[in-house]
Amino acid sequence: MNYGLSSVRPGQRIGLLGGSFDPPHAGHLHISQAALKRFNLDQVWWLVSPGNPLKHRGPAPLRERLAACREIARDPRVKVTDFEARIGTRHTARTLKVLFRLHPAVRFVWLMGADNLAGFHRWEDWQWIMENVPVGVIARPGDRISARVSPAARRFRRFRLPGAMSQLLPDTEPPAWCFINVSMINISSTDIRTRGDW
Repeated sequence: MNYGLSSVRPGQRIGLLGGSFDPPHAGHLHISQAALKRFNLDQVWWLVSPGNPLKHRGPAPLRERLAACREIARDPRVKVTDFEARIGTRHTARTLKVLFRLHPAVRFVWLMGADNLAGFHRWEDWQWIMENVPVGVIARPGDRISARVSPAARRFRRFRLPGAMSQLLPDTEPPAWCFINVSMINISSTDIRTRGDW
């Protein structure tokens, strides 16, 4: 059972980038390719969520967002899936538990933008996530300071890997997280929706 994903081999390093992708844009591909290189990953899976439990407004239909993701994710190492809709969850911790059960020998890394780290303490079972999967945090415009002083960053500060050691993250026993700076693409899904381009 691969939920539309390519088969994986034991020991592979897979980055997981979850989100509404409402809409997806070049920035998503940019940070995925940066994560592949900096965290020494074999693949990145875009987990296109049925909806974000922390957002009141629902996203565009899942089918449209998946199609748009596949148009943008042109790197063969980036895979697009509706895994969460198929297993019936919108919460990262629950998604991870199913993935761990399906692929016990895969080395998963949860990927997020710095903006998500700033609000990570509002996620369901956020401390369980930090304690059970390495987390790669990618800098985004304007969010570096708020991310670094966030409750999650403070709570787990002694488990942070320096950016220069980012390639070790997939093989580091959690809790472990690493904050990397990458060249910026100043674009967001919110901006695209506001302009009426989606």
